[in-house]
Amino acid sequence: MISKTFNRYIWLLNTLLQHGRLTFEDINNRWRNSCLNDGKSFALRTFHVHRNAIEELFGVEIKCDASTYEYYVSSPETLRNDKTRQWLLNSFTLSNMIEAGHNMKDRIIFEDIPKGTEYIQTVIEAMQQNKELMIDYQPFNGNRVTLYIQPYAMKVYHQRWYIVGYLKNQEGIRNIALDRTLNMELTTETFRYPSDFDAEEYYSNTVGIFVNDKIKPKKVIVRAYGIHVEYMRSLPLHHTQEEIEGKHKQYSDFQYCLCITPELISQLLAMGEKIEVLEPVELRKEIKNRLLNSLSHYNN
Repeated sequence: MISKTFNRYIWLLNTLLQHGRLTFEDINNRWRNSCLNDGKSFALRTFHVHRNAIEELFGVEIKCDASTYEYYVSSPETLRNDKTRQWLLNSFTLSNMIEAGHNMKDRIIFEDIPKGTEYIQTVIEAMQQNKELMIDYQPFNGNRVTLYIQPYAMKVYHQRWYIVGYLKNQEGIRNIALDRTLNMELTTETFRYPSDFDAEEYYSNTVGIFVNDKIKPKKVIVRAYGIHVEYMRSLPLHHTQEEIEGKHKQYSDFQYCLCITPELISQLLAMGEKIEVLEPVELRKEIKNRLLNSLSHYNN
């Protein structure tokens, strides 16, 4: 259970992010009506302690406009651009509300998360100490094997956690899925974290977690139809997404710079009739062949 003090940190930060600028009196009035309220108002001293704690936890400052005596988050974009802190804030916010409204837990439905999250703490310790991990691993398409990896970073994709790092067994940078891990141990072997490795850059040209240095990014153009255009706009397939044709009511074209990987193909196939791949030709042909193969199952 999260402490009541921490609950107030989350509530205060979310309230200011949502409403922009509020006086101390406004904040107190909103707190009195909050389902998280424990029957106590904010003392001014407590409020300032909370401000300092929020800055330390989430890296954003709550400032006061001396002309209006209104408090506001000085740089909300800093929080929105920090994926880790934003993820933490979202997680704690939901936990807060479920805890406060005890009857809410059966009315908020989550996706199932594959096993493996119990190893996250060990992986983070290994990254902090630059120590290798020994992993008892069971791949989907092979025999059980012992892996030795130097963990560089972690990534979440489709509810699954992955380690990316130097895999000594294959003498290269690879991804290891935590949900296929049977056991994990922190070894005494240390490694030097490469100064030129950047996790964001490593995945910058791909969708998902598959990376192959031999595959170079290409221009990809996808046409979205109907209401799916709005879905593509609100949740881009990739950070390089650019809308290049949006004048038609029936469709809109989106351009990307991407590596053609199995995961990209799977993502496009999952959109079904809602999209059409225009370029490159080889990707268009691949999607078409996959759809025809799928259709053959129904014809039989």
